[in-house]
Amino acid sequence: MTDEAVIRRVLSELGDTWAVVGLSQNRSRAAFGVARVLQQHGKRIVPVHPRAEEVHGEQGYRSLAEIPFPVDVVDVFVNSSIAGRIADEALEIGAKAVWFQLGVIDHEAASRVRAAGLEMVMDHCPAIELPRLGA
Repeated sequence: MTDEAVIRRVLSELGDTWAVVGLSQNRSRAAFGVARVLQQHGKRIVPVHPRAEEVHGEQGYRSLAEIPFPVDVVDVFVNSSIAGRIADEALEIGAKAVWFQLGVIDHEAASRVRAAGLEMVMDHCPAIELPRLGA
């Protein structure tokens, strides 16, 4: 369970550059709409997808390791079975927080992230939490 204070801190205090893992030009995927909401709330989104597509005017990258600038939050829109690998990559690039989207659950990965001193949000959506918290 993620504490509401952690959600608020990630949304408002940890920085505005969000790598969105799983974001592509596919408009029917949740990541597409959530990334737009993040932008509307002043966040810089960085698409991370094997096709490295430009999305919402932002250059895409194939992996977190390819991003040539600091990332504050890694927002994970992948199957829970590979979310732990993405969380480990977030640690490697020096992110400040990892956010697992609704339905993305990996308790072991969440424990690793927290043990490393990063904030961790699991099974929540920033597009829901931003308006709800007024962040």
